[in-house]
Amino acid sequence: MKEPFIHPLYIIEKLETAGYEAYFVGGAVRDLILNRTIGDIDIATSARPEQVMELFPKTIHVGIEHGTVVVVHENETYEVTTFRSEGEYDDFRRPSSVTFISSLIEDLQRRDFTINAMAMNAKGEIIDPFNGREDLRNQLIRTVGNAKERFHEDALRMMRAVRFVSQLAFSLSDQTKRAIQQYGELLRHVSIERITVEFEKMLSGKRPSLALALVADTELYRYLPQLNVDPQKFRSVCAHDWMMLQRVSESWTLLVHLLDIQDKQAFFKSWKLSNKQIKDIQLQSIGLRDVLENGWSKRIMYTIGEQASVSVNRILQLLRSNEHMNEHELLYIYSELPIHSLKDLDINGQDLLAWTGKKGGPWVSQLLKEIEEKVLYNELMNTKSSIRKWVQSCSQI
Repeated sequence: MKEPFIHPLYIIEKLETAGYEAYFVGGAVRDLILNRTIGDIDIATSARPEQVMELFPKTIHVGIEHGTVVVVHENETYEVTTFRSEGEYDDFRRPSSVTFISSLIEDLQRRDFTINAMAMNAKGEIIDPFNGREDLRNQLIRTVGNAKERFHEDALRMMRAVRFVSQLAFSLSDQTKRAIQQYGELLRHVSIERITVEFEKMLSGKRPSLALALVADTELYRYLPQLNVDPQKFRSVCAHDWMMLQRVSESWTLLVHLLDIQDKQAFFKSWKLSNKQIKDIQLQSIGLRDVLENGWSKRIMYTIGEQASVSVNRILQLLRSNEHMNEHELLYIYSELPIHSLKDLDINGQDLLAWTGKKGGPWVSQLLKEIEEKVLYNELMNTKSSIRKWVQSCSQI
């Protein structure tokens, strides 16, 4: 048994000692086989939620009605879920009922893809009733059983499919791809927040261009917020090497640039992005447009800041723009700016009021901006004495 399974192995062994079955399941087993970094470790068991809570002194009740209890072991948390089968899906997301069962195979049968429907016992042996390991070897994303049924149960699984294509650089099975083409409209029943999470994971994967091409082939874009654009226009976004980007905000910036989205605020609100995300993307969009039109300048670096400048430069590299520059050179130029924000000025509005004896008004902010500009371009030293001398020499003061 390898880390990080050794620590939660205690939970499995304690459940087994009490007479229950227990296994590691899901993505952690998949990633172990792929030798990928392992995230959350989930456990499935024949024990009922109340039986799990009796066995472990510290638990958190997060979804008992669905069979899930969080077990806290040595300050680490692990989801322990009772084997279950599910009733009809009335809203294309949640089952109308959950039935606790004693069969691991039946439990695995309700999962989305074969590569996620494997389990591992305490001895490290893999239980693989749906040939998930073979699909891993063939680098294939395939639903467990009938694709139509899996996507009608939870339509988000279509977005998860293309997300896994990006993250793992795998392909979709023919049946899975055909089902997405046929039932893509079911995404209308899924909350935007859930779609956005999968879309961002797709953009941040190893092969986002491959996944975007599948979104184009299956026409899933027609059911994504404000992406129901001309097919050729959407397909054009697949022609770029998205994996060069390092931040999801860069991917959003590139997307709105390539699709020529005019009302970016409305676009990102429709995706339910956070205000911070929107601010970051808008800064990068401003910088990208300005640099493409006018080239790099101290003013644009100063306006959008260091991080946004680095991001814009990375996007320019992807676009193969002549305006792309060496990142070290960019960072050096930025570091040599006399100021990096208005707060860096050696004076403030109160100084201007004291020096001039005038009442406050719009003239204060206007004059500060003029001083800011002169300091930025080294036309005025950023010292209180130099700025005061210049202010007192101005005819308008």
